Amino acid sequence: MSALRRLAVALAGALAAGLWLGQSLGQSLLLLPLLAVIGPAAPRLLRRLWAVVRTLPRDLQAIRTLLVIKKIERQNACLADVFDEQVRAHPNKVLFKHNEREWTFREVSEYSNRVANTFQSWGYVKGDVVAVFMNNCPEYVALWLGLSKLGVVSALINHNQRAKALVHSLAIAKSRAVVFGAELAAAVLEVSEQLDGPELLQLHVGDEPAAALPAAVRDLRAALLAAPATAPTAPRPGYKDPLLYIYTSGTTGLPKAAKIVHSRYIAAGKGIPMVTGMAPEDVVYAPLPLYHSAGGMCAVGYGLAYGMTVVLRNKFSASAFIADCIEHECTVVQYIGEVCRYVLATPVRDSDIQHRIRLMIGNGMRPAVWQRFVDRFRVPHVVELYGSTEGNVTFFNFDNTVGAVGFLPRFLPDRLYPIGFVRVDQESGDIIRGEDGLCQRCEINEPGMLVGYISDSDPSREFHGYVDKSSSEKKILRDVYVKGDKWFMTGDILVMDELGYIYFRDRTGDTFRWKGENVSTAEVEAAVSAAVGERDLAVYGVEVAGSEGRAGMAAIADPDGDLDLDKLAREVDRHLPSYARPLFIRVTPRIEKTGTYKIVKVNMQKQGYDPAVVSDRLFVRQGAGFAPLTTEVFQDIATGRLRL
Repeated sequence: MSALRRLAVALAGALAAGLWLGQSLGQSLLLLPLLAVIGPAAPRLLRRLWAVVRTLPRDLQAIRTLLVIKKIERQNACLADVFDEQVRAHPNKVLFKHNEREWTFREVSEYSNRVANTFQSWGYVKGDVVAVFMNNCPEYVALWLGLSKLGVVSALINHNQRAKALVHSLAIAKSRAVVFGAELAAAVLEVSEQLDGPELLQLHVGDEPAAALPAAVRDLRAALLAAPATAPTAPRPGYKDPLLYIYTSGTTGLPKAAKIVHSRYIAAGKGIPMVTGMAPEDVVYAPLPLYHSAGGMCAVGYGLAYGMTVVLRNKFSASAFIADCIEHECTVVQYIGEVCRYVLATPVRDSDIQHRIRLMIGNGMRPAVWQRFVDRFRVPHVVELYGSTEGNVTFFNFDNTVGAVGFLPRFLPDRLYPIGFVRVDQESGDIIRGEDGLCQRCEINEPGMLVGYISDSDPSREFHGYVDKSSSEKKILRDVYVKGDKWFMTGDILVMDELGYIYFRDRTGDTFRWKGENVSTAEVEAAVSAAVGERDLAVYGVEVAGSEGRAGMAAIADPDGDLDLDKLAREVDRHLPSYARPLFIRVTPRIEKTGTYKIVKVNMQKQGYDPAVVSDRLFVRQGAGFAPLTTEVFQDIATGRLRL
């Protein structure tokens, strides 16, 4: 560090330390001699103090946000109560823009009341579950919001699911009814006989006439038109009551229903915009699916709980992204990394800089994409965040530090933000424990699994888990730093540097992320097994040049040379959504196992799908089947000539 920079840091450090201790400017500068005698530790301490100065405004805003959330907690308010405040404040303000139509706060409130009154007249009560299987639209949100006024929990089903996965998602939620969009009627009717008797309700929202359906299917649209738009008489739920089930792949098996309580939704919808400096006058662009937390809880939550206007799309379109933001004068964008990569891949246009976007917030922005996106589209502020649907760990990168997924001041006591990075075996991903049976803390700049302390007395530290209790237990790590404590396992490998910036390193081998979706390797393995029978196999994610996340790859043992790849393609198409289907196949005589018969994936994952590295036969998904992956095809993938 140069002498001039040392002096600047020392001045900043002295000022930070003094102000932190409540001293005047002159008194703060008197700390310089003290800092000078600290010795070799001074540079590190000064950098920490400089971080305090730089993040102090943000930290004060976080405290203000916490006080607002605590007030809502003391009132035992639910999301509908918070939404009602917005309706009273500006009933005629536009809440949703969608397909050339605008919905005001009053209109959404009245629609949700019709929903609540309809289901109340049918005998639905607090604790019942209704599955919502629809494409993006304002009715989608108003539907589950209305159900929440009765204390009825909505299970938000991924509209890409079909067959086995769809039956599973409906079954684990124990849904009393399934509300499906007319466009998804065929998918529901295909599995209706496999369901355990839920009431089937079609909600037709378009202008075109609805298709004829069996008599057993009730027309929800007709019932809503006949219902009163006044508030229902049923008592409302409380702050800690369940609101939604949002499905996540988790780490193993088929999709899991994560419990989202009112407190968590309010913290996202009201807390995130406050702490990141958004304003109710902002217009947020939400091209993401509403069954996910990024679109359905964050972006939509900014409207319901904070009063912003939200622009919805049926489906994300890279070519329409900037045009939409210009047309609707969007100032905030909720993103996932894949969205930004797709938009960056569109042809350069003069309109690229004619938007009003001042802030983008989301997760999964790769460093290479980040800087190019900001430079091309001239977006002044990007807030990358870390979090998961079911987890109790969230942090933000507020200051445009490219590549960082968050920042935590190093001076914070553990009790104020109790997270940890525990050592794991870099090959197997297993937690490493010491002789005392406790986990080991990672050093600064040492990658480790991120864990979050679970406290049942603090809403921000609670882990509500999944509907399935056994799945919840698998995410809890016990006896971490002291005997008897319990922590949420994120399954992600991250690293913190000496300034408190946190960087994503890897996800453990049980999941990978592709096309913006978390994919469970166990779910993919089950679908592959249905096609190939009793064979050893391993599923893992591999990086693809120019793409966010990792694409699925399956290594399959074929000692007799009779593997039917056409059947494999048909089966994975039948059982898996498009983003979960393996794009690469490695056919090998045998798959390596440990002494305890555990499949070894690490070496195969590192080798990837390069024919120059892998001696086994390789295939890539092309159209309806798998084609040989030659050196020429590999080069086409690596250079982007072949898009996957």
